[in-house]
Amino acid sequence: MANDKTQVRFGILGCAEIARKLCRAINLSPNSTLHAISSRSIEKAKQFAIKNTLPESVKVYGSYEDVLDDPFVDAVYVPLPTSLHLKWAMLAAEKKKHVLLEKPTALNVEELDRILDACRSNGVQFMDGSMWYHHPRTEKMKEFVSDTNLFGRVKTIYSSSSYLPPPQFFENNIRTKADLDSFGALGDAGWYCIGAILWAMNYKLPTTVKALPATTFNSTGVIMSTTVAFHWEQEEATATFYCSFLSHETMDVSVLGSKGSFHVEDWIIPYEESSASFNLTSAARFAELHIGWNMKEQVVQVHNELPQEAFMVREFSRLVKGIKDCEIRPDTMWGDISRKSQVVLDAVKSSVDNGFKMVYI
Repeated sequence: MANDKTQVRFGILGCAEIARKLCRAINLSPNSTLHAISSRSIEKAKQFAIKNTLPESVKVYGSYEDVLDDPFVDAVYVPLPTSLHLKWAMLAAEKKKHVLLEKPTALNVEELDRILDACRSNGVQFMDGSMWYHHPRTEKMKEFVSDTNLFGRVKTIYSSSSYLPPPQFFENNIRTKADLDSFGALGDAGWYCIGAILWAMNYKLPTTVKALPATTFNSTGVIMSTTVAFHWEQEEATATFYCSFLSHETMDVSVLGSKGSFHVEDWIIPYEESSASFNLTSAARFAELHIGWNMKEQVVQVHNELPQEAFMVREFSRLVKGIKDCEIRPDTMWGDISRKSQVVLDAVKSSVDNGFKMVYI
């Protein structure tokens, strides 16, 4: 194992369930190590350490401030409720800690701009916790979509992210609380759909965004389910997505081009950690008399040596190490991607809040 001088030392602000996954990813990544965890109470932090069999070398703190004040912490992972992101991400940046921030990144783009400005002015790396960007399969899908001979131009995209949690989720989970994560299913599941659609469009913002009236809220007005339509006027392209806490698990993306198309069913969380696939077709035609096709979908299998969350941590740590060694400056691409997703998220919420009117971006 590499020594501490070659590894990025992580602190985690909060003991949310997703933090368990990141603890594992930090340990699996070859260029990072978990240095500290924290909660609002020392007892909760200790229980988290025991539950996840963390080594005694990991510092256990009873406040988030203690992690930020630890001089050995290089970077922090922030899985706190969205309403707390602005405060703690900005404090982390001001303490010169690099910021890996859970999605959705902020309550609105103005808050995210303040976070990104703090990261830029303090010379620290920013990245949000959308893990699928870092899977090798994503690169292979992009190669196909970018091949104008095989795929052509994007014409339409469909995405869905949904799941049906147990009844206690709707009573206790922060994603159903207006004062903690006011976007609800839109911010949790919809963030992925928005990211996938923008990714397929090379991050070109849509001309218009419109949420459909078939939107479901809980008793406090938090979105439990919604469907959204996008239009790119110049590109003559469209997209729709569905996100929900009220439907069976889906993690679909379909991208249709003028010459080809591809589909993936498990893009957020692959069916398997060590391998993932997607289906593509190019130049497909109906057979004579329309009794079949001239080809079947091609299955592209991509094998990977690390889980996608470990790839994310490895890439984030590579950037942090380069900045620490004065070899590179922070990569602003990741902040730009998050910001565009936040702009679209805000537009969808505006459409919902204003009677499902069309919003121009």
